[in-house]
Amino acid sequence: MNLRLLIPALLFATAPAVAAPAARPNVLLILVDDLKPATGSYGDRLARTPHLDRLAARGLQFDLAYCNQAVCAPSRLNLLIGSRSTSTGLYSLGQNLRDFIPGAVTLPEHFARHGYHTESLGKVFHIGHGNRGDPTAFSVPHFKDKVIEYALPESTGGRLTREEAFFENAATGPAVRELPRGAAWESPDVPDDRYADGRVAAEAVRRLRAARNRAGPFLMAVGFVRPHLPFSAPKKYWDLHDRAAFPLAVHTTIPAGAPAYAPKPPLGELNNYTPLPERPPVNEDTQRSLIHGYYASTSYVDAQIGRVLDALREFGLEENTLVVLWGDHGFSFGTHGLWTKHTNYEEAVRIPLIIAGPGVVRGARTRQAAETVDLFPTLSELAGLPRPAGPQPIDGDSLAAVARNPAAKVKDHSYHAYPRTTQGREVIGRAIRTERYRLVEWKTPGADAASAEFELYDYEVDPLESENRASRDPQTVARLREILARHPEAKPTARAPGRK
Repeated sequence: MNLRLLIPALLFATAPAVAAPAARPNVLLILVDDLKPATGSYGDRLARTPHLDRLAARGLQFDLAYCNQAVCAPSRLNLLIGSRSTSTGLYSLGQNLRDFIPGAVTLPEHFARHGYHTESLGKVFHIGHGNRGDPTAFSVPHFKDKVIEYALPESTGGRLTREEAFFENAATGPAVRELPRGAAWESPDVPDDRYADGRVAAEAVRRLRAARNRAGPFLMAVGFVRPHLPFSAPKKYWDLHDRAAFPLAVHTTIPAGAPAYAPKPPLGELNNYTPLPERPPVNEDTQRSLIHGYYASTSYVDAQIGRVLDALREFGLEENTLVVLWGDHGFSFGTHGLWTKHTNYEEAVRIPLIIAGPGVVRGARTRQAAETVDLFPTLSELAGLPRPAGPQPIDGDSLAAVARNPAAKVKDHSYHAYPRTTQGREVIGRAIRTERYRLVEWKTPGADAASAEFELYDYEVDPLESENRASRDPQTVARLREILARHPEAKPTARAPGRK
């Protein structure tokens, strides 16, 4: 028998048990950039993620969890304010929260109002591309480190690269195109703390050590940047993987019958890195290097998360700390001919979500639909706090009942969206994902319902999303449209005050 397949099954084989909090629980949010469910506990046989797997083994894993929008900045706002992008109009990079909802009460502010010491490290709010984050959201100043980082001089040629400029807010607009492209990957033989995630883990350990001697509960958000591009990770993590074992995408064309604007530009952000071509195709050797780099980076970040989890146990904090592992969106490896994220398709929107700690079943999995905005009310209930009340819309549902009983059912679908521009007009792809189907409605906000175009995917018969089945299955479309109609009309992209 294949032991790699057996171990995850054994982790979840015991009867679930619920640990009761001894006092108001601490909260440790572990946020991972671009992490899809590429872990051992999610059944990925090529993953080397022992620390994430052990977290899943002592908590609840959501097998059908989805982000609300598959791009970094809006996805993090969905988490931190509990509002979907379609409720706020905040769909884009460069939209700063306080410019649009100055009175928003964020998740850390809600906890702080109820006696929590709150702090953040690494990538929590998106900072870069014109985003400034939310400097006053936490009790103490944010610990910021790099997102784009290289150890080898040849990876940059000694110059500021396009992506470095974006993430440091050093340049925007057309000027960025004049900067050189950095390497898409590197694998130097360096210690873990040579890169930001290692330094963030070390700082998190230091702060957990301090927390054990401080009165009152804490909420600590620790954000890791790998496996975000570039795939910069120490050589030992690359060596864990056999690049020849990684399969390449099977279905490499856009879904038959999908609207032309539904996909993204095929390479997107890959265009900012070498040795990627300016346009498809990407040769097989380069594809394998990208996939290898993603898995190596995931193993690297897994090790840093392990350092934090070890410290939580060492300092006697584990039993009374709610730990959340969340990926901000998924990542595509060439399916539909697309890479990275920025779509409504499964590889872009499905995320890992694990909750462990007091009040949560141990070693269980659930197929309850879950989405990012559910975390704000869920954590509030698990911590014994009132449900958040805004003033921003609170769109999520508390999944605390599922945390106690993974067979419980709170809702029948998840919701997500992505905006596009076609023929000079904005269309929003509002989507619902049930256990079997995804329906996407593409429509200009406020336009007549008859103008909408639809995508329908049936994951029982077509898990690769090879065909938009909306025209061949109008009855299912009609039924799912009734579910989608429970949600309000999407807001158009919000414009900052003073801008047209």
